[in-house]
Amino acid sequence: MQHMIMHHAQAVEMTALIDSRTQNKELRALGARISRSQADEIKFMKRWLEARGEAVPPPMTDMQHGAMPGMDMSSHQMTPAHEMLMPGMLTATQMDALRKAKGEEFDRLFLTGMIQHHNGALLMVKELFDTAGAGQDAELFNFTTEVDSGQRAEIRIMQTMLGEKP
Repeated sequence: MQHMIMHHAQAVEMTALIDSRTQNKELRALGARISRSQADEIKFMKRWLEARGEAVPPPMTDMQHGAMPGMDMSSHQMTPAHEMLMPGMLTATQMDALRKAKGEEFDRLFLTGMIQHHNGALLMVKELFDTAGAGQDAELFNFTTEVDSGQRAEIRIMQTMLGEKP
């Protein structure tokens, strides 16, 4: 859950770029949907962790590209090949390219980046269910099942927008 909160925070950060970088109405609508669902899911995950007395990760702006809280990254040379990222998360280089892009280039980078991001979340859900005893909490099972189906549906939408066959 702690990892997924940080993972979702990057998706919210990505969708926040949409308004200033594209006029594509379809992408704007999709981005609003993704932002809402990811923000709602972050709230759920924080409540779930707090109810169990677990640590809640700080806001994404307090971290360096998904590095775990408590890790001292100050002495590490951070290059794209050495970044410590969760599955599917965009590297600093990818995020910089997304921030600099406009119009159709932004649309393409956003869609390919969000597909990569969502596929990473699906992998995290799979890893949870592949762990003995994990995901047995009914509330957690329902949540992760909804995340899985929602992200799969959004991937299909984004593939269609890119002109790919799902």
